[in-house]
Amino acid sequence: MVDGKRIRSVAVVGAGAAGAITAAALKAENYFERIRVFERRERPGGTWIYDEDPKPSLDIYPGSLPPDIDRPLKIPDSVPSHTPPSCQERYVQTPVYKSLTTNVPDIAMCYSDARFPYGPFVPHYIPRQYVENYFSTHKTDSFLQLNTTVEDMSKVNAEKGGNCQWKLTLRTYDPARHIDIWWDEIFDAVVLGNGHYSVPYVPHVDGLDAYLKRFPGRVVHSKYYRSPLPYASKKVLIIGNSASGHDISNELVTTASHPVYQSIRSKSIWDGDEPPAGIVWKPVIKEFLLDGRIMFKDGTYLDSVDTVIYCTGYKPSYPFWNIEANGRPLWDYEAGKMIKTYWHTFFQDFPTLAIVGAPRVLTFRSFEYQAIALARLFAGRHSVSLPPIEEQKKWEKEREQRTKREGLKFHDIEWETGETMEWLRGLFQIAGLGTLRGEGRIPPFLGEDMIWAIEHIKKYPEPGNGRNNAGKGKDRKGQEGVEVETEEEDWVLVERKRKDLLAFI
Repeated sequence: MVDGKRIRSVAVVGAGAAGAITAAALKAENYFERIRVFERRERPGGTWIYDEDPKPSLDIYPGSLPPDIDRPLKIPDSVPSHTPPSCQERYVQTPVYKSLTTNVPDIAMCYSDARFPYGPFVPHYIPRQYVENYFSTHKTDSFLQLNTTVEDMSKVNAEKGGNCQWKLTLRTYDPARHIDIWWDEIFDAVVLGNGHYSVPYVPHVDGLDAYLKRFPGRVVHSKYYRSPLPYASKKVLIIGNSASGHDISNELVTTASHPVYQSIRSKSIWDGDEPPAGIVWKPVIKEFLLDGRIMFKDGTYLDSVDTVIYCTGYKPSYPFWNIEANGRPLWDYEAGKMIKTYWHTFFQDFPTLAIVGAPRVLTFRSFEYQAIALARLFAGRHSVSLPPIEEQKKWEKEREQRTKREGLKFHDIEWETGETMEWLRGLFQIAGLGTLRGEGRIPPFLGEDMIWAIEHIKKYPEPGNGRNNAGKGKDRKGQEGVEVETEEEDWVLVERKRKDLLAFI
């Protein structure tokens, strides 16, 4: 219920981790008459679905944003109808590579009512299985409409105050008849859970456009990386040192020609004073030349590079969002944020629209707080109402000013400053308790065991504490304290100097 209007039907866009917990939270209310989850892939799992063969890498458009390259499909003049199958690229394949593992401890990553089968960091197929099983466990698999793409989302029956319904134009491929089938469905509310790791981004660099034409296939994005084997004995340059850049560069050392070059803007949190063995750091690229030479900002260069892999991330894409019908875009690409958002979950001008999974925080577990809060709100059972619109606008403006001033991203929520706690507490307060009869989920407690895991169990060694610095089984003093090497070779336990949150165990 929003502003006195009862919400009886809810659509969820996406059946990944955000969609799975949202469906469970909505069902738990025992209030909504119709819940549908639309997923364009053949199974639930979202970004954790592994596409073993990513097919040829798509063309790269330096500096281009999703509205330029992930365009809306043309909607048939009349719906329902059927058309020849669309051949337009929709960026449906995931960026999962063969060796990918999670990088958040399992206790903090999974939902509160079901743990991963083991941890702390698991192979990519575990989260995919987990999400798929979650639909079955909570009997929300009947809500699923798989192989179905939301091609248009337009507000209809708008009322004063912002309340409206939403018309979704949907498309699915019929393999028996080799046609696309189109139809419309109308919902009282919509929750977006379609993720933001689909459309790869490559920044503009002088000479890159001409270089791409001169050397087709030489420059690729990490979205299409699966294994180091195709790069055996090749001279490789990696662009970026986020998680994927770190993993891929270290993996390529096993097959590629040495050294593997890695262009970095600044050291990441897991980088030490020197690069790992077999890797040479280079500064930011200045220019690509037509003779194949790659120039760097410090005046150095590389010749005869076989492959350049851009590990430069992704941009959120909402090609189904009808800007004309809805009066504005959904995402501001210049500012890097949702437009007219509140608490990274709600919208100031669309009270029947919400999003789960936008901020960079604890992934699955933080999605749970969002899903429960909005389910309680849509059912009219929330404990605390959203603040007045003016206060929501003030929150957005102040956050935008602060993050810009401090060089932070709007939707990145920091752990060390206590911001994560504040954000989760806000969602916790909105949700409140379930009903006396048990209807509605209760947001999980953020227990000391989880806090301890987040602050102590690390997938990557911290600078100065790397396992190359000492033999197995020895304690090593580092900048933060002591790092203890366990029998697991792919993660470390960091004992901090400050008081151990679980010292009583």
